Amino acid sequence: MGEIFVVAEHRKGEVREVTYQMLWKANDLCQKLSQTLTVVLIGAKDEPFLNDLKERADKVIAVEGLGSFNGDLYKEILFKLIQEHKPLLTLVAHTPWGMDFAPSLSVKLGYPIATDCVDVLVDNGKPKAVRQIYSGKLFSRVGFQEAPGYLITIRSGAFPAEKVGEHKGEIVRVPVPADLPQAGKQFVAFEDAGAGAVDITQAELLVSIGRGVGEADKVPIVKELADKMKGVLSCSRPVVDKNWLPKFHQVGTSGKSVKPKVYLAFGISGAFQHVAGITGAGCVIAVNKDKKAPIFRVADYGVVEDLFKVVDALKAKLA
Repeated sequence: MGEIFVVAEHRKGEVREVTYQMLWKANDLCQKLSQTLTVVLIGAKDEPFLNDLKERADKVIAVEGLGSFNGDLYKEILFKLIQEHKPLLTLVAHTPWGMDFAPSLSVKLGYPIATDCVDVLVDNGKPKAVRQIYSGKLFSRVGFQEAPGYLITIRSGAFPAEKVGEHKGEIVRVPVPADLPQAGKQFVAFEDAGAGAVDITQAELLVSIGRGVGEADKVPIVKELADKMKGVLSCSRPVVDKNWLPKFHQVGTSGKSVKPKVYLAFGISGAFQHVAGITGAGCVIAVNKDKKAPIFRVADYGVVEDLFKVVDALKAKLA
């Protein structure tokens, strides 16, 4: 029986949620492909999350002795582990962290790679990756050339993060290889974006705006609705890029991941970077003039209408 590797992403003593999402999918793939599930954790020692990881996998390989993250060294360490264990699949997060080493690891191994995938299927006993194209309006299935193994980077938010299966995995501690080459770069520090006047991660109701709001002068119109509903105003990245709202309002992979009970999305198209930040929302309600906007795929309720008509109608109800 072979293995499926999941490379754990962690930072400041915490496992990133995308790791748990990959483990959820990897459990499904292991059943379909008759594989065992192995987590590869590089640069961690006695973190509390080790016990959590072993309850989600058959084995945890903890590579000790590496301080801060370094993509060059991750590539070399994973190359050696993959050469030794020969996993059928290696799943890596499609994040700046994962993309710092996954492509070069693929080249060094000579393995095919599919990046930014939203699903992994099994077709006739072989893996197939699913990617979004045309701004998320279509899905493509990607096959691989025959190879000893395959690398797939997984988009954050593509899967749930719930624990599945009954695992009592063993922790295998291994030292960093002594013959690692000199790294071409050096970690300096994590730079925190810092908190703002509001903390959108704690809000139970978020009223969020996107590029569809049109112009900066229209933002207060939606802000008034958020205040009437006793909610918090948030936004997608284009709103921040245009300086319509400060960075601390931004939801998404380059902003904050949020878990409100209700998420109202006004004029947000639903790019994957934004959707990844709302996977924890209880109920998503989307308003957009484009009936083909990707946001409707993840929304519990959708309204195809001019957002300001809906905003005005809600204000009238609350008057």
